[in-house]
Amino acid sequence: MENIPKIMISSSNGPRPMPVIGMGTATLTACSDEVKVAVIEAIKMGYRHFDTAALYQTENPVGEAIRDALRLGLINSRSELFITTKLWCNSTERLLVIPAMKESLRNLGLEYVDLYLIHWPLKLNQEHFKVPVPKDCIATIDIKAVWEAMEECQNLGLTKSIGVSNFSSRKIQQILSFSKIPPAVNQVEMNPIWQQKQLNEFCKENNIILTAYSPLGAIGNAWGDNRVIECDVLQDIAMSKGKTTAQISLRWLYEQGVSFVVKSFNTKRMKQNLDIFNWSLSAEELNKISYISQRKNVYLIGMMVSEHNDVMADIDDEL
Repeated sequence: MENIPKIMISSSNGPRPMPVIGMGTATLTACSDEVKVAVIEAIKMGYRHFDTAALYQTENPVGEAIRDALRLGLINSRSELFITTKLWCNSTERLLVIPAMKESLRNLGLEYVDLYLIHWPLKLNQEHFKVPVPKDCIATIDIKAVWEAMEECQNLGLTKSIGVSNFSSRKIQQILSFSKIPPAVNQVEMNPIWQQKQLNEFCKENNIILTAYSPLGAIGNAWGDNRVIECDVLQDIAMSKGKTTAQISLRWLYEQGVSFVVKSFNTKRMKQNLDIFNWSLSAEELNKISYISQRKNVYLIGMMVSEHNDVMADIDDEL
């Protein structure tokens, strides 16, 4: 079983450890049983951080897997795991945050999560999420009111830490200007093809951990592509080191001082994704990666709205 390094994040109990690698559970194709089985297998391999969200509809199978892992003796207590979930955009209002948080806890069957994130900095006036989202269903959020409700979630013990996802440095700066509890984490797209250098520096300067999603370009998902896995620079480095392109990408992220969430339900690749901690990239290899042409996954933004509007442009100002 792999021993995964940890990174310290702020919490209600002071600094506490978060495994640098987490298993993502966002999927449009896998059924609940497949998710549950994959999480149990991941726990057997040594994964201890699991990332879900209200939007993903995987909170229930993640919770079932945790209960099975306890019953099977794979873990001794729930506290051995680090569970992240997220507030969906239909609940980004002051009075809706805590009920949404409690609903996620019911789905997971847990008394608390380790990290609760605002999924996107916007409000969707949509009963059921469909893409593309009509322009008139998207609105700005009152970030001060929503963040105060997030702080209350932490103060009530519903979550150990709070943070954001898909937030630019400018939006985080807004929160920092009034918050009593600053964000512990900002989860954004990050990989060698979209390196987020400025945002990573900003987060480090403000003691915020940057967590990378789509570290492999979300290949295999409807919203992903092969731009990371088929990158010539990464493939050449992988061949020279006897590693996979995915391992090169994940090791690069680790050397940037960030955490990351990677999704695979394939047991071979799940094991490979953990095998990145006992070797390193050379200065020459890091330099080659730094010169890779940058291109973000525009689908992640574009899927949200059918036409340009000021709300989405504001979100996309940096991400």
